[in-house]
Amino acid sequence: MIPRLLAPFLKRDAGLYPVVTLTGPRQSGKTTLAKAAFPDHAYVTLEEPDTRAFAREDPRGFLARHAGPVVVDEAQRVPDLLSYLQTEVDRNPAPGRFVLTGSQNLLLMEKVSQTLAGRSAILHLLPFSRAELERQAQADPGAPPELFANRESRLDPWTAIHTGFYPPVHDRGIPAQVWLQDYLSTYVERDVRVLLNVGDLETFERFVKLCAGRIGQLLNASSLASDAGVSVDTARRWLSVLKTSFLVFLLPPHHRNFNKRVIRSPKLYFHDTGLACLLLGIRTVEQLSSHSSRGALFENHVVSEVAKAYWNHRRTPPLYFWRDQTGHEVDLLIEEGGALFPVEIKSGSTVAGDMFGSLAWWTALAAGEAGEPTLLYGGVDSYTRAGVAVRPWFAV
Repeated sequence: MIPRLLAPFLKRDAGLYPVVTLTGPRQSGKTTLAKAAFPDHAYVTLEEPDTRAFAREDPRGFLARHAGPVVVDEAQRVPDLLSYLQTEVDRNPAPGRFVLTGSQNLLLMEKVSQTLAGRSAILHLLPFSRAELERQAQADPGAPPELFANRESRLDPWTAIHTGFYPPVHDRGIPAQVWLQDYLSTYVERDVRVLLNVGDLETFERFVKLCAGRIGQLLNASSLASDAGVSVDTARRWLSVLKTSFLVFLLPPHHRNFNKRVIRSPKLYFHDTGLACLLLGIRTVEQLSSHSSRGALFENHVVSEVAKAYWNHRRTPPLYFWRDQTGHEVDLLIEEGGALFPVEIKSGSTVAGDMFGSLAWWTALAAGEAGEPTLLYGGVDSYTRAGVAVRPWFAV
């Protein structure tokens, strides 16, 4: 088992709360982590039909039989069980009694927020980070000088982006394009039918592919809906499900109006670039290296790795971007310690002078609020140039 950076925080929170909820996309390693972190807990999965029927038809009897400490896997399968769980932990609030795991979806999180508020820690487990895959330690993320600590990597960036980071691809040696296609089909057939009751799955699949074609772009729900042939309300509802099931995430624009003409729309990214490559029809690493989405996928990889660094340390990522209506843009802003640290992301393996323009412009605009600027690029060297910390793609 590849050690997960979230493990110590999961164990810590189990000593603080009666319930710990571990969520994330399907196949991100939640069950494996829960079993490894709590080897003395009993284990029960609501994936089994008879167990699920027991929990649904007699929740009190189910909880009496599994009074803890216990790992309850696939908790989203019987969301009403959480209402009875509230009563149980109010009666006996001993920490670490219940560890719930489940795919992040509307049903599970709605029930957790409604019935277990203040009683449950909520942690998010995403697919492997690059640091986890290479078994590297990662410090608690802070300002970029600490976050982008230079280290070595044995990975090729484009192979990593094309393969993605879902555990089964790396643990079982299944070809990425084979496993990811099966994963996508299972997600659409199973989760989407449950959450949305979508009749036309082909239209939904086309919608997801259109999202992949908009990686790193400003989200325009009207344009997306028009291209998919659905209403704007439907597009927004589908996007909400993609977010809550941890397929995509939105990077918000920073609220600071330095020149009063900033863009208000978020940017769209995928949590896993391997899945995005599949949706874009990129079958090989060679195709990726010359694909029109090459730069967008590289940017997606960097942004998602920065986000994982925060989630893996039990922190909400303080990440934004900045763009004004004249086209000035900073790919990533990290808000730490009262300062804003601008980060430019370039896929090229050679640093050119024109890569520093946006950082210089924004740093001058933000003045005293700007932290040390960073350029993350597709090369391997680390140095400082024109007051900018130049760091390789694997620095996070």
